[in-house]
Amino acid sequence: MAIGPESGRAVDRRAVLRGSAAASAAMALPTAALTGLGAAPAQALSGRPRAGWGVQVGDVTTSSGLVWVRSDRLARMVVETSATGSFARPRRWRGPLLGPGTDFTGTTALRGLTPGAQVHYRVLLADPDDPRRTGEPVYGTFRTAPAGRRHGVRFVWSGDLAGQGWGINPDLGGYRVFEEMRRLDPDFFLCSGDNVYADGPIAATVALPDGTTWRNITTEEKSKVAETLDEYRGNFRYNLLDANLRAFNAQVPSIVQWDDHEVVNNWYPGEILTDPRYTEKRVDVLAARARRAFSEYFPVPSLRPDRHGRMYRVVRHGPLLDVFALDMRTHRNANSPGRQSEDAQGILGAEQSAWLKRELSRSRAVWKVIASDMPLGLVVTDGPTDVEAVAQGDPGAPLGRELQIAEVLRHIKHRRITGTVWLTADVHYTSAQHYDPARAAFQDFAPFWEFVTGPLNAGSFPAVKLDRTFGPEQPFVKAPDRANVSPAEGFQFYGEVEIDGDSGELTVRLREVGGGVLFRKVLQPGRVGQ
Repeated sequence: MAIGPESGRAVDRRAVLRGSAAASAAMALPTAALTGLGAAPAQALSGRPRAGWGVQVGDVTTSSGLVWVRSDRLARMVVETSATGSFARPRRWRGPLLGPGTDFTGTTALRGLTPGAQVHYRVLLADPDDPRRTGEPVYGTFRTAPAGRRHGVRFVWSGDLAGQGWGINPDLGGYRVFEEMRRLDPDFFLCSGDNVYADGPIAATVALPDGTTWRNITTEEKSKVAETLDEYRGNFRYNLLDANLRAFNAQVPSIVQWDDHEVVNNWYPGEILTDPRYTEKRVDVLAARARRAFSEYFPVPSLRPDRHGRMYRVVRHGPLLDVFALDMRTHRNANSPGRQSEDAQGILGAEQSAWLKRELSRSRAVWKVIASDMPLGLVVTDGPTDVEAVAQGDPGAPLGRELQIAEVLRHIKHRRITGTVWLTADVHYTSAQHYDPARAAFQDFAPFWEFVTGPLNAGSFPAVKLDRTFGPEQPFVKAPDRANVSPAEGFQFYGEVEIDGDSGELTVRLREVGGGVLFRKVLQPGRVGQ
């Protein structure tokens, strides 16, 4: 069934924390049905701009953040912020004119915010010909990063949404993971890629192994693989049909990366597709359209195709944490068996690799989370001979893309950079890997941890093998024993990271949706390796 979202409603932080029962109940109702029930706001009936897709905030620091909204027509975006939910003395921010050039989406940068504060905001959409005519405000709230250590930091991360044909199922309450994560009240959410599956159509029903039927909410844009700009835009809109996600976005800021499925499975620059579903075979053309849609539908820095609009970036979250969000797609070389003994481009590209080493050296944060959209030591393949990620299965000295990662790890050791932790998703199960030179073929690095989680709502898959080049040991893994297990059977995962303001300890918890904590690891601050 194809639907559109209901209008946003004003909620203060206490209401957000209590939940969104009314919104969840209305999730499967089309806008027309809401209108028939008398639930549509008067402003919508009078032709004023409407923001029915909710709000989002991204890349929050101690003093700044990016606010996103989408209008249903030409409108001027206005953001008001306040220290309280009463908005007695709001501060006003004039945003962009939202029009068809950006699919009526827009982002407004907030600067000069108070560190460590709860920020209440509301987005108004004004008629460009009469600014006094505004639609119903859409409300949200977020916390800026603290300027000091005392309050600590807590965030969640995962990836992989609406993959393998498993979309928004109203029988299960939609994307339940977002409601579960929202109730943890994290400071932000790190999405490690595959925010959409532009290469994965969503059918109305899917037969399950037990004889029951999985039902999906469907849209026209999700009926085929995405090729046009409008089809890519429709993939991002699809997820926003879920009330759980919209309620989550109104409370939890994000740091968003991309991986392959925002474009097409296992893509790399310069690739020419052989997939018969595509009439446009040039991946570079598809990637440009997907990149534009991605930048329109997330509150991210400008993604113009220049060095200042790059996807990779560091988000500084106060003195306890810097998040290094990598881009392992845009600058990689072609997928191959990965056996070459020289590889300057690798999976990051030379410029991004140099940037990462430079910014890690400059960081003064207690913890440096390296948000990698692909794992390091798990052998992720692309067909019978090529590798898709870093590891290529040879347990010996670094080859192929491993050479570049070895240089990054060597840099961390020799510059004595403390507190590095690698977080990723991609493989559709959850695990913890500890890398140690004492077990490795390449030994010029300090020990470190890598934690894997996901999917948010997608098919789950069996665990892949480890590559011994960097000496990984896997004290924990949970994965199904067969491919593409539906979310109805579980195996949906996310992770939680908590940094204590007093001790500086970093605790990682790997969680299963509806099942609590599966694995817990506490790391000590101030160490080059552990």
